[in-house]
Amino acid sequence: MKFNTIEWINGNIRIIDQTLLPVREEYKDIETVDELIEAIKSLRLRGAPLIGVAGAYGAAIAARECMSINIYDEYVDSLFLKIKKIEESRPTAINLKNCINRSKMIINNILNENMPKDKKILADSEFQSFKLKIYDALMKNAIETHKEDEQICEQIGIYGNQLINDNETILTICNAGSLATSAWGTALATIYKAYESGKKVKVYSCETRPLLQGSRLTAYELMKKGIEVTTICDNMAGFLMQQKKIDKIIVGADRICRNGDFANKIGTYTLAVLADYHKIPFYVAAPYTTFDTKAKDMEDIPIEERDADDVRKFQGIQTAPTSVNVYNPAFDKTPNKLVSGIITEKGILMPPFVESISKYLDQY
Repeated sequence: MKFNTIEWINGNIRIIDQTLLPVREEYKDIETVDELIEAIKSLRLRGAPLIGVAGAYGAAIAARECMSINIYDEYVDSLFLKIKKIEESRPTAINLKNCINRSKMIINNILNENMPKDKKILADSEFQSFKLKIYDALMKNAIETHKEDEQICEQIGIYGNQLINDNETILTICNAGSLATSAWGTALATIYKAYESGKKVKVYSCETRPLLQGSRLTAYELMKKGIEVTTICDNMAGFLMQQKKIDKIIVGADRICRNGDFANKIGTYTLAVLADYHKIPFYVAAPYTTFDTKAKDMEDIPIEERDADDVRKFQGIQTAPTSVNVYNPAFDKTPNKLVSGIITEKGILMPPFVESISKYLDQY
């Protein structure tokens, strides 16, 4: 139940270019920090957990790019600047920041343990060895982060499967599947595990305007894995609930606060409100890297606003007046009172979320 969404091959990051799906499954090699940033910003590489893994590999690439700098201060400044640029490439998804923070901690530990602060210029051999130590440590961390993401997502699926009964129909939005992680996914991992366990499960996938990650990506991977899926326009979801065609809603997340408020793809809040009205269980699936330990509630979540032409056009075709005003937030915020539970790799967190999330995060 996995795509090769991200691999480390011959010193480069190899990804599926998700802007080309579902028409073409084409791989792209990323050799530099600038190429990684472009891939993240252009959504060639997307999905909060997957971006976090890519960020860890990106930190190693940054260290490699700085190997030729032979002045201590310049090396440190350049390395941290490159890593900061990676971190800032997507502001809402906290996984990237959390994974980058782990990389920065590794660098700082090596700096503190191995480098006298008053030593600015070192002998070439000594400095090269020092820089290589940082690169090797970041590379090891990236590989561990990659493996951890795969294992965590599978555990999310195992726990989430407990919530799904035979012959149920699940509604989801955007893509929180194998394409959004290094394997399995988050929300879709629960469906994959249910399917593997022999349960008959159906999925409705909201198309997810304006970039159609639900119809382009979620429907694509579910069909590829043999699971029955029906794509709907986003504004059809309420009618399906009214017709009693939806048993549960399971979505991913890009950032979860300490009180259970969370941000996810725009349209998620609408589903949560509709689910509450129609008395349909609404679950969020996410790993620990999606939790923002510094965010008390949704007021602490920044929301990325994307290019207006995402709405005015689709694949270069004009669909709205050229000069029309556009508001295009990529994410929205859902309050915890609309959430039935949060599916994690440690189990299912239930309300009151301030307590359950605190106990969960204490394990890390």
